[in-house]
Amino acid sequence: MKSRPMPTRRELLARASAGFGLAALHGSLAAASPLDAHRAARLVPRARSVILCYMSGGTSHIDSFDPKPRLAAEAGQPMPVRIERTMFNNNGRIFPSPFAFARHGECGHEISSLFPHVATCADELAIVRSMTSEVSEHAQANIFFHTGFPFEGFPSAGAWASYGLGSANRELPSYVVLRSGGSSLPIGGIGMFSSHFLPAEHQPSFLQADQDEAVRNVRPRVADAAQQRRMRLAREQGADFAREAGDAEVEAAIRNLETGYRMQAAVPELCDITGETPATRRLYGLDDPDPQKAGYARQALLARRLVERGVRFIELTCLNEGIGAGNAGNPWDQHGELERGHSAMAHQVDQPIAGLLKDLRARGLLEDTLVVWATEFGRTPFSQGSDGRDHNPFAFSVWLAGGGVKGGALVGATDEYGYRVVDRAHTVWDLWATVLHLLGLDHQAFTHRHAGRDVRLTDVHGGVIQGVLA
Repeated sequence: MKSRPMPTRRELLARASAGFGLAALHGSLAAASPLDAHRAARLVPRARSVILCYMSGGTSHIDSFDPKPRLAAEAGQPMPVRIERTMFNNNGRIFPSPFAFARHGECGHEISSLFPHVATCADELAIVRSMTSEVSEHAQANIFFHTGFPFEGFPSAGAWASYGLGSANRELPSYVVLRSGGSSLPIGGIGMFSSHFLPAEHQPSFLQADQDEAVRNVRPRVADAAQQRRMRLAREQGADFAREAGDAEVEAAIRNLETGYRMQAAVPELCDITGETPATRRLYGLDDPDPQKAGYARQALLARRLVERGVRFIELTCLNEGIGAGNAGNPWDQHGELERGHSAMAHQVDQPIAGLLKDLRARGLLEDTLVVWATEFGRTPFSQGSDGRDHNPFAFSVWLAGGGVKGGALVGATDEYGYRVVDRAHTVWDLWATVLHLLGLDHQAFTHRHAGRDVRLTDVHGGVIQGVLA
């Protein structure tokens, strides 16, 4: 009897579930897949999707979520403790916050007047006041925050989430970065979002939220029958090449082509918000006369629509046109005119983020959607020049809400000046360990074999921030 031929690589992948066959075959057939690591850890996922609201430039913790009355009491005096070298080393005296703080919600979170809308969601937030960074320069800090490494060449958290969980919607990519306006990406560049050595299908897709064509050339330029013929040819030639070359990246490229084809219908439908109610538009601030705020509001609304469609990881990016006090790609970076710059940026994002939280809650989506608000580092309690703050990697704040998070929790503390962490210091590695934990992935077991090493998002560091878990 004639023996049955060995299955091709593509046939093997087709038989694997949820795309994890590709992950298992990539690099080494003997390597464990992310799904195996997930099962071995026996973690129960609390969230299905992540929305990251990233405040590029270094939002000042002592002007937002970490009040320091002593700054007002000692305004204009020299710092009574040793000051570390700063980015520009133009260090002045103690600089009190120009923003008033008040307690909000049943939990009593102290939140500044920068965020009046987010303050109405105080009981949803788990605030971590004890974050630290390993670096204090924007490009390095942005890359470090996104990848766990302070230099390029490593996958982003979004790519890792896509790799570990796969796609819940064949029509859309599992990792999306939203943009509005003509603003730049955070300093550090597109590489901070990349999948790098993970399979290419886990690269992010960038959606321009306020453009008629959110993805360039997503609208078909040729008839569907012609596209189908091209896709068949690509599959046949790609499968032959992959079989001969033994290169799993070819399989990933084929998958990307197929996803791109399906996105032609899915993306225009996703971005068509004409069916949203006037109440929803008001909730997000979608029709605000400030184009910066309206642009960010559209990102926030699309983030909700992407979650509804099963997208795993969504990142929102700040707009930076017309702010003046911030730099391109770093709109929260106020080395001067802090009050003006931070006020403009908070006005841009405050209502849309609060609207997103409230909308997710009202639709029953917040229970399994993890929302993370974060920045790359904090600011100094002493001035730079007369009215700015320099970079401070020794302390900053982030907050989490939604899937698996204990709303109203407060974790860690800084000293009386907000200069250094004095209680329960946490790192970016801890934050991503926590996010992966809530997604049902053990950050220590969730690895990918690369260059002879089992690489992970948290490098060789990190521990789950227990205080934020429900």
